[in-house]
Amino acid sequence: MPKRTLYSEDHDLFRESVKKMYAKELVPFVEEWETKGLVSREFWKACGDNGMLLPDIPQAYGGGGLDFKFNAILLEETALAGTTGPAFGVHNDIVAHYIHNYGSETVKSHWLPKMASGEAIGAICMSEPSTGSDLKAVRTKATPVDGGFILNGSKTFITNGINADVAVIAARVGDDSGAKAISLFVVACNEKGFIKGNKLNKVGNRSSDTAELFFEDLFVPTENMLGEQGSGFIYMMKELPQERMSIAISCQAAAQHAYDLAVDYVKERKAFGKAVIDFQNTRFVLADMKAKLQVGWAHLDACIQALVDKELTTTEAASAKLWHSELRCEVVDNCLQMFGGYGYIEEYEIARLWRDARVMRIYGGTSEIMKDLISRSI
Repeated sequence: MPKRTLYSEDHDLFRESVKKMYAKELVPFVEEWETKGLVSREFWKACGDNGMLLPDIPQAYGGGGLDFKFNAILLEETALAGTTGPAFGVHNDIVAHYIHNYGSETVKSHWLPKMASGEAIGAICMSEPSTGSDLKAVRTKATPVDGGFILNGSKTFITNGINADVAVIAARVGDDSGAKAISLFVVACNEKGFIKGNKLNKVGNRSSDTAELFFEDLFVPTENMLGEQGSGFIYMMKELPQERMSIAISCQAAAQHAYDLAVDYVKERKAFGKAVIDFQNTRFVLADMKAKLQVGWAHLDACIQALVDKELTTTEAASAKLWHSELRCEVVDNCLQMFGGYGYIEEYEIARLWRDARVMRIYGGTSEIMKDLISRSI
């Protein structure tokens, strides 16, 4: 990895503490989580105990009161440890920010400290069986009643859906079919009418639980609406750049990890009487990946700084998500090739990294949607 100037000494100390904690609490359990399709709640609580949850949320609500660079370190180190199972990008970077930025004081004071301690795990409920990237097409209905709303509908592909204790739900209020009818609600997942369906059996990223959710006459108090009625779509558009940056960060670090594994392997593996790295094709492929990773880190650091400075545009975030997710797939695929037949064997980590990479071109808006968003700025 090239030398980086983005982080301060405080950031570096935090990174070292995360690495030490991961060596004890994460790395030994990755295979177990992959098999179960679920990250243990004990790990989430350990993260809370170690100050790793909600690092950039104010201390008044249990957070670290730090900047987003600390969030980025968590995302990087998780991917560099060989997994993206603990969905910090959802919990820390998305759900906590919706609650903090748009929630009432009561909602913030109730949920954020629990999320910071690991007692409550967050989920964001946008995608539905009939709509994914097209958020204007949300069909989940919120019907006004005395004291609140009754929610009916369903969501799918919900990260942390099984483990979740608190969910931010996008729903439509009224008969308007456009974006202006969409509002956001905070809901406790143990409420009557909040039903957790199947844990989805995914191709990759298996330790990150993903579920179908159903709402059947789910009552939500008025004070649990986030912000103003009908402003949900606007809020989602404001928060999506940070979500997409979280994905870009994980993708860059995961690509680096796959590259590092491949370099170690080709130095040890022999073919035709010499190490695989001694073949010109191997060196050229590695050189090409190293150059792209170097460019990727420089671009990523510039985007993270822009996000911290509140200068990152929607187009820049979409570009970052597109480029780094595509890079991850390219690098991991090239690295698997270097392992030969062993790369396709489950006991080799590179096989899992290859499976996990593919969905990143879909998460947070598909590559095609990113290109469409970028093209609008031309």
